[in-house]
Amino acid sequence: MAAGLKEEKVYEREELASGTDGVAQAVRLADVDVFAAYPIRPYTGVMDRLAKFIADGKFDAEYIIADGEHSQFEIGKHASSVGARSFVGSSGTGWLYAMEALATTATDRLPVVALVGNRALDDPGAFGVEHNDAMLVRDLGWLVVWASTAQEALDTTLVAYRVAEDPSVMMPCAVAMDGGYLTHSEHIIKVPTKEAVSRFLPRYSLGRRVMHPDNPVSIAPQINEDWCMEIRRQNWEAAKRAKQVIYQAYREFNSVFGSKYTNPFFDEYMTSDADTVVIGMGTVSSAAKVAVSRLREKGEKVGFIKLRWFRPFPTEELRKTLSAAKRVTVIDRDFAHGGPDDGGVLYNEVRAALYDSANRPKVVDFIAGLGGREISIEDVTKMVELTSSSTMDEKIHWIGLREGTKGAAVENRRQ
Repeated sequence: MAAGLKEEKVYEREELASGTDGVAQAVRLADVDVFAAYPIRPYTGVMDRLAKFIADGKFDAEYIIADGEHSQFEIGKHASSVGARSFVGSSGTGWLYAMEALATTATDRLPVVALVGNRALDDPGAFGVEHNDAMLVRDLGWLVVWASTAQEALDTTLVAYRVAEDPSVMMPCAVAMDGGYLTHSEHIIKVPTKEAVSRFLPRYSLGRRVMHPDNPVSIAPQINEDWCMEIRRQNWEAAKRAKQVIYQAYREFNSVFGSKYTNPFFDEYMTSDADTVVIGMGTVSSAAKVAVSRLREKGEKVGFIKLRWFRPFPTEELRKTLSAAKRVTVIDRDFAHGGPDDGGVLYNEVRAALYDSANRPKVVDFIAGLGGREISIEDVTKMVELTSSSTMDEKIHWIGLREGTKGAAVENRRQ
């Protein structure tokens, strides 16, 4: 910077904000054109905050109230197709009710950004956090990323638009966060200036694909076996390109905002010499880091990885980090009934990533925190202990179950 010039301000203030508030700030700063809402907790705080921004004259956008989640996501999709930057969101079964629109948004390569306030899938009725809702789009062509703090929610939403709208990617992106634990809890965040965000985030452009009377185009014509495989391959290539775009986006984010996202895909805590590495997503990171610190004080070589990007999955990056460990403890806030070895989704993703490693550590899965049940520091400590003592036949553990609960007993009570 030339002598005498004042350093440019990139943050305008600090404020106390929830995770949904952080996303709302990012939507405002990204100058989103259209967003559609239908209330289902715990994601709705973002729409409440955006409505207040509009009422207070701080944000100019089309706010459309839908008659349900399917319509809500169709609005976001079609707004994107005519060249409008769009935002939507939902939780749990509301996210699933929009599944047809979620699929076509991905296959049409429209870069809508959506908030998923992670919530258990009914029935029985449960409003607590589980990760299965966001995970259900992992193979459809959606980018999926988890935030674990309100600041990360704001930052990640801006990065999501930057990556999703890149001309070489053009894929929708789901920003996921733990319902209740992050959607409603408040943290101090730094709110960027509009000028700094504008330097980081280019204006949205669909280029020649934009729908307009002056540019007649066809979207989703009937192609069947004639072109379907070729289109799938193009989408597959876009997902591969997304990894390098994510690296580029975080380099640019760090350059503009002075942030320290050294690894875009996951954060490492005390992993350099760890014999046991714990890996999880979302707000479990708080309990996990404390547990790791306490175990380190006892002389145990334990580390923690907080996975941020789930799609694209950081296969090579995790393989490099985890192959040096002897044991891997996977925390799954999800379920995959009848999956390989009856493990959770993240567990089998991690195992697949390690398959081609020369040194494959023992990987043990812990299904925990379902329906919003807390994952405590003591729970994580127990997971590390069980990872060391588990045999090859003891790959999967359920943590935090009521004492004496077995599957058959639960079935009997339900009958």
